[in-house]
Amino acid sequence: MTSSRGRRPIVVGVDPDPSQRPALAWAADEAARRGLPLRVVHAQGVPTGGYWSSQLRPSWEQWNEALHEAGDRILEEAVAFVEERHPRVEVSWLLAEGHPAWVLREEAPNAAMVVVGSWHLSSAQELFGSSAVGLPLTAHAPCPVVVLREPEHTGRRPPYLVVGVDGSPESAPAVDFAFEEAALRGAELRALYVWHPPLLGSRDEDAAEREGRRVLSESVAGGAAAHPEVEVRRAFVRGHPVRVLTEASEHALGLVVGTRGHGGFTGMLLGSVSQGVLHHARCPVFTVPAPGGRAA
Repeated sequence: MTSSRGRRPIVVGVDPDPSQRPALAWAADEAARRGLPLRVVHAQGVPTGGYWSSQLRPSWEQWNEALHEAGDRILEEAVAFVEERHPRVEVSWLLAEGHPAWVLREEAPNAAMVVVGSWHLSSAQELFGSSAVGLPLTAHAPCPVVVLREPEHTGRRPPYLVVGVDGSPESAPAVDFAFEEAALRGAELRALYVWHPPLLGSRDEDAAEREGRRVLSESVAGGAAAHPEVEVRRAFVRGHPVRVLTEASEHALGLVVGTRGHGGFTGMLLGSVSQGVLHHARCPVFTVPAPGGRAA
């Protein structure tokens, strides 16, 4: 849903536990930084056998009414939290039925970005568990998705963001987004080109490094020209992309990755890299899709 003034909102999924506020707080802060509306969404699933706590089972209508009342309370508390934190941010809300990943995916086409928290699930849980939201959402959302695995490290001076660069046209939106985010925050940007040496055969590593540094320089040139206020640090790094990016994210405000394309991550889809950092990054993860690169 766009706001009455036509601006795409930042959409945030709200956890039922009122103590789990990091994603909501981050989304409210981002909406204030960008001057955008905030849309607060709470999704309710269907009842399970474990819901019933007594032999007398309530009717579906009673269950549905109780669930909606609880959802309304969750949203009221979330909206009050945002209004107290940022009184000037325009807030709308939605109580929906369905799996959170599905509901948020439906909101994504009209959103500036979607923000969710993280349950720190294992890889198997994230892939197959009913609570998984971040991975299926990043796989299908046509807008940037932010997963709050860990809080942003605001105490680091100077503050910085990290972006993975692979040189493909499909990954360019991630680089552009990283510059925009760094400019909004007055942070520096650390752009990493990660070269994963081949397991079999040999390759001229000096030539690979020269090529990587060339691609890295060309990939960030446009963003640097558009945002001269952003200090850029470029680095060519040998190693596995997920490990390198995870280590680089340890004290960062955020880690930005694309979700399609080949290139510097030799033979690896950026999608697989984005999945890896979603499990291991030590800061918020921004996944940015290539235009038209999402499944319907």
